[in-house]
Amino acid sequence: MPRLRPSWHEYFMLIAKIVSSRSTCNSRPTGAVIVKSNHILATGYNGAMPGAAHCIDQPDVDGSPYCFRRLSGVPDIDKYNFCKASHAEANAIAQAARYGISVDGATLYTTLAPCYVCLKLVATARIRAVYYEHVYESMAPERDQFWKDAVRESGIQIFERLIISPGTYEYILSDITNITSRRRAQATDFLA
Repeated sequence: MPRLRPSWHEYFMLIAKIVSSRSTCNSRPTGAVIVKSNHILATGYNGAMPGAAHCIDQPDVDGSPYCFRRLSGVPDIDKYNFCKASHAEANAIAQAARYGISVDGATLYTTLAPCYVCLKLVATARIRAVYYEHVYESMAPERDQFWKDAVRESGIQIFERLIISPGTYEYILSDITNITSRRRAQATDFLA
């Protein structure tokens, strides 16, 4: 198979997808990567705050995955006030802040379009481009319209959906399922 490296956009989205594998949320595992000048500044995934119990580690009650908010009977409209998880974008921004890394002018790659709360954080942090894989769908059309208006007002210059091509998946999976650093070209003898 010829070496067809992924584009920078696909590369960082693939990393965001790998970061999402650390998520401890049973509802929507999400990963985020903040990048500037093609260098990773911070990553984040959604999960409970440090020291708190993770939903993924909790016993389920009726056979479905455990979710504190759902088990508490909190409706979708009030989920942010009762979800145990901080979102991936918020965790990535917090990680950058914790280590004194400026994200001003950076690009965010995330596996799920930011919710309204995270959109405000992204805009306030002055992240200028957002690439997301999945659309953030809510159960309230009026909230979706409000969110679209907020994206326009946010100052974010690029806000686009990014889908990784099947060819890139095929190439990456064939590479990582084998020994990654296996020699591809024959060794040469430079002794004269």
